[in-house]
Amino acid sequence: MSASQIAKLHFDAAISAAETASLDTDGVCRALLGLVVSKYLERRSVADVQAELRFVAENCDPDTDFMFMRP
Repeated sequence: MSASQIAKLHFDAAISAAETASLDTDGVCRALLGLVVSKYLERRSVADVQAELRFVAENCDPDTDFMFMRP
């Protein structure tokens, strides 16, 4: 099982649990993101974590190609 598959499995379970409990899924996503940032900060610098988050934020549009992709 890949890292992505493991993460998706647990993410899907968290979203399902939130929906079952009639909780806002955005709140669960925010909580998971906070946990990810906390885990990153155990081994990475603040600047490195900020760069990682900035990269994800700047490249989250699924309809936009990455700058390094060719048509």
